Amino acid sequence: PLRFGEPVLDSAITEMTAAGPAYRGLRAADLARRGSRFEAVAELLWTGTLPEVDPVWPVPRESPRFKSLTKLLPEDAPAASVRPLVLAAWASQDPARYDPRTEAVLPRARAIARLLAASLGLPGDPENALAAWRSPSIAQAVLAAYGVDPDPAREHVIDALLVLMADHELNASTFAARVAASTHADVYAAVQAGLATLSGPLHGGASDQVEALLTEIAKPEDAASVINERARRGERVPGFGHFLYRESGGDPRARALLEATWELDTDSDEVARFTALVTAMERAGRPEPNVDAAAVAVRASVGLPRGAVAGLFAVGRSAGWVAHIVEQYEAGHLVRPRARYTGPPSAPLAD
Repeated sequence: PLRFGEPVLDSAITEMTAAGPAYRGLRAADLARRGSRFEAVAELLWTGTLPEVDPVWPVPRESPRFKSLTKLLPEDAPAASVRPLVLAAWASQDPARYDPRTEAVLPRARAIARLLAASLGLPGDPENALAAWRSPSIAQAVLAAYGVDPDPAREHVIDALLVLMADHELNASTFAARVAASTHADVYAAVQAGLATLSGPLHGGASDQVEALLTEIAKPEDAASVINERARRGERVPGFGHFLYRESGGDPRARALLEATWELDTDSDEVARFTALVTAMERAGRPEPNVDAAAVAVRASVGLPRGAVAGLFAVGRSAGWVAHIVEQYEAGHLVRPRARYTGPPSAPLAD
C-alpha cells in the first residue's frame, strides 16, 4: 500500500485522474491554463472554495531577519539547508503557533508561503529576500528573490508552475507533513517535515538531474546522441515519464506548463537544448516529459539560476502541505501504519 498501492487514508483535497490532479474537483491543469493565481488556488485547497477575485495576502508587520540569518550560512550553503533555518527562526517568534484551529493556521500558512519565496534569495542577497518578502504576490516574490524584473508574462508562468506543483495527493513530503500533523505538531513543524522530505534526490531533487542532463547536450543537435548513449549505458533519462500517468499519455501538468513556457518565446540557449531533448525523446518513442522537466524549462525561460526549481517546488507544494495538515488536524487521529515483520522469529533468551 505504501508503494503506489491501495489508498491508506481518506482525503477530500486532491483526486488523481488521467487528466492530472484535481483540486477540490477542479483540474490543476485547467486552473493553470486559465491564469489562476497561486494565492487563489492555495485558498481553494485550504477552504474548498476558489475565490472569485484573486486574493491579495497581507504582508506581516514583522520582517524576517534575513541579514542575521545569512551570517549563519556559508556563501555556498545549499538552498535546501536555507529554507528550514529561515522557517525555524520565524516560528520561534510565534508563541501562539500551537493553535490547530483552521482560522489560526491559515494566516500562518500565507506567511509561510511568502517566507519560502523570499528565502529563495538566500544566502546570496538578503536585500533581494527582503524585497521579495514585501512583494504584493507570491509570483512577484519569487522573481524579486532572484533579482529578476517582474512582468506579467513571467509572473503568469511562475503562477502556472506554483499552481501545478501545489498538490499531488500523498506524495512523500505531503505524507510526512500529515504524519507530523497527526501528532499535533504545529503547522511550522509539520511543514518542516515536508521540507526535510522534499530535500531527498528522489523527490525534490529530480529537476537537478534534468539540469545535469542538459549540460551533456552542448548544442540542440546533440540531443538524440545523448539519449542514445544513455540507452547504451542502461541509464534512464531523468524528467521523462511518470508512474501515475503511464497509461494517460504523459504527465498533464507538464503539458500545461510547457504551453505556458513556450508562449514566452524566449531565445534562451538552455530552452533550445531542452526543446531539442523533448523532440528527440518523442522521435525515439520514449516517455513524455514530466513536471520536473517542465519546471526546468520554466526556470530557464524566466531567467532564474540553475538549482532554483527545488525551491519553487517547496513554495508551491507548501499550499498542499497546509491543506493536508489542516485536514489531518480535523481528522484527529494519529497516522501510525503497521509493518509486516520479515526478520527471524522471536525466541526466549536461554538461561
